[in-house]
Amino acid sequence: MHMEQIKFDDAGLIPAIAFDVESRKVMMLAYMNAEALQVTIETGIVTYWSRSRQKLWVKGESSGHTQQLQWLRLDCDGDALLVGVRQNVAACHVGYFSCFYREYRDGEWLVTDERVFDPEAKYGG
Repeated sequence: MHMEQIKFDDAGLIPAIAFDVESRKVMMLAYMNAEALQVTIETGIVTYWSRSRQKLWVKGESSGHTQQLQWLRLDCDGDALLVGVRQNVAACHVGYFSCFYREYRDGEWLVTDERVFDPEAKYGG
């Protein structure tokens, strides 16, 4: 892989936008470091860098809601990734298919999507 074309930030991270190839929805925004990117390419299961836990994070490791890598795209500046995925069940930990389930309308944020799973049943309360 040509890592020299990728502009990681000062923390060694690059934003990675997950895009579901079937629904054509933006699923989530997370970050990858060089190791997460390499693991993603090698395994075909999308892996991120958890900024809060300071460790690699395989999407769906606790829920089973994995993302299968379909393709990777690097933006024109080399500082953002678009990750084409096949999303298993949902990307959002609060139960929605996409993390972008709210839309700003008439001065407020409205929930525009339906939950696809119960987060309390999946993760506990």
